[in-house]
Amino acid sequence: MKNLLIKQRLALVVASLFILCSGKAANPIELQSPNGQLKVSIQITDKINYTVSYGRDELLQNCSLQMDLQNETLGANPKLIRQKRTTINETIKREFPMKNAFVKNKCNVLQLDFKRDFSVEFRAYDDGIAYRFITRKKAESIVKDEDLVINFPHEYQSHLSLTGSFKTSYEHPYSHIKTTEYKENERMTTLPVLLETDKQYKILISEADLSDYPCMFLKSTGKNGMKSAFPKCPLEFGDDGDRSVKILKEADYIAKTAGTRSFPWRLFVITKEDKQLLENEMVYKLSSPNVLGDISWVKPGQVSWDWWNGTFSPYGVDFKTGCNMSTYKYYIDFASKYGIPYIIMDEGWANSTRDPFTPNADINLKELVKYGNEKNVKLILWLSWLTVENNFDLFKKYSELGIAGVKIDFMDRSDQWMVNYFERVAKEAAKYKIMVDFHGAFKPSGLYRTCPNVITSEGVLGMEQGANCKPDNNIYLPFIRNAVGPMDFTPGAMINMQPEVYRSERPNNASVGTRVNQLAMFVVFESGLQMLADNPTLYYREHECIDFISSVPVTWDETKVLYAKVGQAVVVAKRKGDNWFIGGMTNSTGRTIDISFDFLPKGKEFQLTSFEDGINADRQAMDYKKKTLEVNNSTKLTINMERNGGWAGSLK
Repeated sequence: MKNLLIKQRLALVVASLFILCSGKAANPIELQSPNGQLKVSIQITDKINYTVSYGRDELLQNCSLQMDLQNETLGANPKLIRQKRTTINETIKREFPMKNAFVKNKCNVLQLDFKRDFSVEFRAYDDGIAYRFITRKKAESIVKDEDLVINFPHEYQSHLSLTGSFKTSYEHPYSHIKTTEYKENERMTTLPVLLETDKQYKILISEADLSDYPCMFLKSTGKNGMKSAFPKCPLEFGDDGDRSVKILKEADYIAKTAGTRSFPWRLFVITKEDKQLLENEMVYKLSSPNVLGDISWVKPGQVSWDWWNGTFSPYGVDFKTGCNMSTYKYYIDFASKYGIPYIIMDEGWANSTRDPFTPNADINLKELVKYGNEKNVKLILWLSWLTVENNFDLFKKYSELGIAGVKIDFMDRSDQWMVNYFERVAKEAAKYKIMVDFHGAFKPSGLYRTCPNVITSEGVLGMEQGANCKPDNNIYLPFIRNAVGPMDFTPGAMINMQPEVYRSERPNNASVGTRVNQLAMFVVFESGLQMLADNPTLYYREHECIDFISSVPVTWDETKVLYAKVGQAVVVAKRKGDNWFIGGMTNSTGRTIDISFDFLPKGKEFQLTSFEDGINADRQAMDYKKKTLEVNNSTKLTINMERNGGWAGSLK
C-alpha cells in the first residue's frame, strides 16, 4: 500500500513537471477588473482560449484567438514562457473632449509571453476587456489571417450593420437578430456590434489602435457565436471613375507589416447599465497618443454645409443661387452672424472632381478666403479620396491659400492599403495645419487620438439617407456607432415629417422625426465638426431654433447620462464651463421621462430654456413649444417626447 502511494505521488509530480515544461497552463490564468466584477479566465492548451465573466455570470465562453503568419501560427500549440502583471492608473487630459475633459484610465494588465517571439496582452477595466497580439520578429511579417472566435453561452440579441462586401460605405441600418438565428452563410457585419444578453448585460465589440492593418468584420460561426473576417491586401488597381478604383488583384494575405509591433486591440465594453455605453472611452484609452506635437491650431466647431439641400436651396435673395460667389458669401454671412467658425464647400465648387486646384468659373477661392477671414469664418473643401491620392501636394497649396480643412469622401474600403491611406493623409495634412473630416469612411478606431486633426468621420447611416434615416435606427447610434468615436451624422433639418407622410426632395429635403428631435441631436451626438445641414434661409426663418443650435458646443468638460435604454430613448446632460445643455431622443414610441437636476452645483439657480415637442408633433412634426423655467440642484422635471421626438434645453 505504501509503495502504491509513493508511485501515485511520483506520477503526479511527473505530470506536473510535464505540464510546466510543455508550457501548458494546468489551471486558468485569471485577470480581474479593478473593482473585481469583470474577469477574464485564460486557458492555455493546444490553443489560447478565454472566458469572460461578470460576477458569477459567464458572458463569453471558451473563446479563442490566433494569428496565422506565412510560416507559423501564433496561438497553435503555444508554449508559455512567463506572465507579467501590471496596473495602469492615470488621468488623461483629452485634446478635444467629446464627453469629458479628463479620461480616467484605470485597468489591470496581464501580458503572456510565448515561445516564437510573441505575446498576448489582456487588459481588464471596470467597464470592459481588451486583448492584442504583440510580436518581436526580426523579419517582416506576412499575416495570412487573424482568428477571433467568440461563443455565447445563451441566446443573445445582436444589433448588426450587415454588409455583403468588404467594399462598403458603413451606412447600413442596424439589423436586430438573435444570435442563434444568425446563420453562417448570412452577410457579415461591420463594427461596432452590440449584444444584449439574457441577463440584461450589454457587450459592445470593436477595435482600437488600428494602424498598418485592415479593419475587422464579424460573421456568424453558425453555432451561436461570431468569428472575424478581414479584407485581403490589394495589389493591383484599375480605373473606376473619378472617386474609386477597381481592385484587380488581391494578395493571399491580409497584411504585410513590421515583424516587431503591437497589433490592434480587440475590445469588449461590458456593462449592466446602458448609460455606460455612452460614457465609455475605451477606444480612446487603448489607442496611441498624439504623434503630431503642437495641435493648438486644430479648432473643433460647427460648420454650415451646402450639400444636403444644395447650394441652390436658399430663397428670398437677390442673386441666382448655386456654386457661385454670391451663394457662398451668403453662407459665410450666415455663419458669421451665428458664430459658426466654418462653411463646407461640397461637391461642385471645383471645375472637375479630379482637379483640386481649379475652381469652377463662378468661384474665386482667394477672394472667398479673404471674405471669410474678414467675417471670422474659415473654408473647408470637399474632395474625393482618389483626387487627394493623385494630388498629395494639395495640403501645402491649401495651407498657403488659407484653407482650414478638407472633407475627404468615398473611400468605402478598409483593407490595409486604405487604413494606411487614412494615416498618410492625416499626417500630411497636419504638416500644413489642415483639419480632416473623413466622409465615406469606416468607424473610428483610434486615429482621432493619434492624429487629432482628424476631428470627425462618417461611417454612419446619417441624414443624407433621407427616408432610410429613421429615429428607430438613430436611437441606437449613441449606444453603438457614437460609442467608439466622433460621428459625422449631419443633423439640423428645419423641414420635419412623421414617416407616414414623409416626402423629401432637393431643394426642400426633410428629416424623419420631429423638429425637437433634430435639435436634441446637437447635444446627444458627438462630432468635432458638427454640421448644420440645412440652408441659411430656413435657419433665418426659424430663428429660435438656430439660436439654440448655434449655442451648443462641440467639445465638453463633463457628461452626465440622465436616462438610457438601448433602442428606446436617451437623455444626456453636458457641461461646457458653467453652462449645461440637455438633449433627449426617443424612437417611434412617445414617452415621458422623469429627470433630476441633481448634477447642478448646490446653491446656484439656473435658467432652463427648453424646446419640447408640441401637442400636435405626433402628426405635424414641426410643432414645438419653447419654455423657460428656473431650476436648481433639487429640481425634478417630467419631460415629454412624442413619437420620433425629442427634448432639448440649455441651462445658464
